[in-house]
Amino acid sequence: MKLQRKNRLRATALGALAVSGALVLTACGSDNNSGGDTGGKTKAASNVKCDGAKGQLRASGSSAQKNAMDLWVKDYMAACSGVEINYNSSSSGEGIVAFNQGTVGFAGSDSALKPEEVADSKKICKTGQGINLPMVGGPIAVGFHLEGVDSLTLDAPTLAKIFDTKIKKWNDPAITKLNPGAKLPDKAIQPFHRSEDSGTTQNLGKYLAATAPSDWKYEAEKKWPAPGGQAASGSSGVATQVKAVDGAIGYFELSYAASQKITTVDINTGGAAPVKASSENASKAIAAAKVTGTGKDLALDLDYTTKAEGAYPLVLVTYEVVCDTGNKADTLGTVKSFLTYTASTEGQQLLTEAGYAPIPEAISTKVRETVAGLS
Repeated sequence: MKLQRKNRLRATALGALAVSGALVLTACGSDNNSGGDTGGKTKAASNVKCDGAKGQLRASGSSAQKNAMDLWVKDYMAACSGVEINYNSSSSGEGIVAFNQGTVGFAGSDSALKPEEVADSKKICKTGQGINLPMVGGPIAVGFHLEGVDSLTLDAPTLAKIFDTKIKKWNDPAITKLNPGAKLPDKAIQPFHRSEDSGTTQNLGKYLAATAPSDWKYEAEKKWPAPGGQAASGSSGVATQVKAVDGAIGYFELSYAASQKITTVDINTGGAAPVKASSENASKAIAAAKVTGTGKDLALDLDYTTKAEGAYPLVLVTYEVVCDTGNKADTLGTVKSFLTYTASTEGQQLLTEAGYAPIPEAISTKVRETVAGLS
């Protein structure tokens, strides 16, 4: 454990992820990828407004944003004494269920609410409905573990065939063609996917369906659709398996690759050069997103087929799901205060420290305006 802690302290991409002792992350104890601390000192965020915040606020959902939530909760609670934020990083599907059962003040989801989920939310929101507030952006990294191979380029059709178990060996001609000169072994590929309903899975499905429709015939759903492969719980579970198993490949947010030192795939988009998974490159893709939600809903449409130079196309946006009206009176003040901070320029700038991509300012401004009007 001490060695792991030292390694985390050396991980600059995650150097600020100190988890507050008051932060409760019950469902995914193995999602502990916070990278180090700040020497025991917690600096309160300078622009947090605690007006109306009080008591305990429970939230749950996406494990993709778990490391971002660690940062935000630590700083927010340092600024607002007496307030406790408990984010349960389970999965997007479980977060939506909890929200529509009325057990949390907000939910995190890597996919916008479906029409039937919006309909269910009206039972809890009473005078309103659930809406999507884009809060966390970032690349979905494809990580691999192949002894003797320290870099790898794949394109969408090849990724689709790998995760559909149509390509079974690492020295398959499709892979060797994309990696001239690489010494790829005659070793079985072991693809890992999420075991539970996951917005990360759904975003991967959207990317593959958009960019390799001839090779990926499945609907983009939160439940893993393809036969074969091996399942693991949460992004941390998939990352742990990839790190441990020679020949493995899997998908998870970049922060998990950084914290576990997992090598990630460069994606050949058909552009001038393969693109690395990075916060900067993901931001280039997210910047082209368009708001497609109506009213106060800010759901986004991402362009997975972009060939823009340096744009990493396999991205996701995590939404915080709240009621536009009809929020619970005892937690409304804390919800508004906390989400105002996370959507602030300062809050968004923290994301790059954890391998995420800030939401474009034009969209974050709309988020802050929407949060201010929650009732």
